[in-house]
Amino acid sequence: MEKAPVTDFATDFDHTDPTWVADPYPIFADLRERCPIAHTNRYGGAWLPVTHKDVAAVANDTEHFTSRMIIVGNGRPDDYAPPRPIGVAPPISSDPPFHQIARRLMLPPFAPRKIEALQGYTEELCASLLDALGDRTDVDGAIDYAQHIPVALIAKMVGLPPEDGDLFRGFVHTILEGVDLPVEERQVAFEPIEAYIIALIEDHVANPRDDLVTYLLDAEIEGNKLLPEHIFGTIALLIVAGIDTTWSAIGASIWHLATHPEDRARLVAEPELLDTAVEEFLRAYAPVTMARLVIDDFEFEGCPMKRDDWLLLSFPAANRDPEVFERADEVLIDRQVNRHAAFGLGIHRCLGSNLARMELRVALQAWLDRYPNFELDPTGEVTWSQGQVRGPRQLPLRIVG
Repeated sequence: MEKAPVTDFATDFDHTDPTWVADPYPIFADLRERCPIAHTNRYGGAWLPVTHKDVAAVANDTEHFTSRMIIVGNGRPDDYAPPRPIGVAPPISSDPPFHQIARRLMLPPFAPRKIEALQGYTEELCASLLDALGDRTDVDGAIDYAQHIPVALIAKMVGLPPEDGDLFRGFVHTILEGVDLPVEERQVAFEPIEAYIIALIEDHVANPRDDLVTYLLDAEIEGNKLLPEHIFGTIALLIVAGIDTTWSAIGASIWHLATHPEDRARLVAEPELLDTAVEEFLRAYAPVTMARLVIDDFEFEGCPMKRDDWLLLSFPAANRDPEVFERADEVLIDRQVNRHAAFGLGIHRCLGSNLARMELRVALQAWLDRYPNFELDPTGEVTWSQGQVRGPRQLPLRIVG
């Protein structure tokens, strides 16, 4: 069923509206001026804070907000959201005190030394993707390049068949972009994902190996093996979050360089700026918006929030707040002070930040080494994903000699 377009984002916002999908930043700026916590009756009722102060306050408030369901969708959360404290995808969906236990369990696989060991593989992967493009002058930066990098890394870490990349990208679409579907249709669409992960777990039970699935199967909490729903939810999280977020960040960074030739030329001439530029791309094009649920009726900053209201926790909006960042809507690839929130705020700050930074840095360096001069293809159309992870899904480029 076609939805009515949004006419006022302060009172009727929708993060799947075409205007939002195309460019949400003017919406955030407008709301900061006149309604810093917007509301909508869509999705059963939801709130949207757009200042850094309010986003940080919610992210750090586990008394009034639960993380048990992190994707806004139709229907009421009790229809499909697992109970606290584990939630749908631990540890990101877990509430204290269980959250700390679940998070600590996942720290070793994502430690800096583990990620450093993957850099050589990532460099070889990016080189092979670029080699496969040959002498083409028409390249899609998202389809031909960005989407493949996190798929291969997550497949290697988790223990997934790399040839199933198209399946994983389909899972991402179903879980993150299919939020407009009725609950029953989303549940049916999720069945192949559930079957895939269950089969993956069963295969690892029969054939243990050195990867994250076996790590989870062997892990214990207070002498007890992890609950099946804990293992299942964490694997789902690794597949979806580990792929879409980095795919989107790489694609958005390449889009920026295609549309800002002065930044592209400067990075080519001054490659030592890359680390600083990566942080600025993460700030300016932060891909992730999380969600929370209101635990019980209470008032937040004058807003009468009701039990099970959704709250969209927009890190992209927080990262563009001029009260925190000077020249907040400008992308400054040499920005020195940059305490951005691209990886979240509070207890749920992204476990995979080391991995994402490494992938983004390696992917951009390899791309610029191969293609120092490129631009958007004027005959093509750039499209962006809808929902809570934003990045280019089609990025047609023209390679300039």
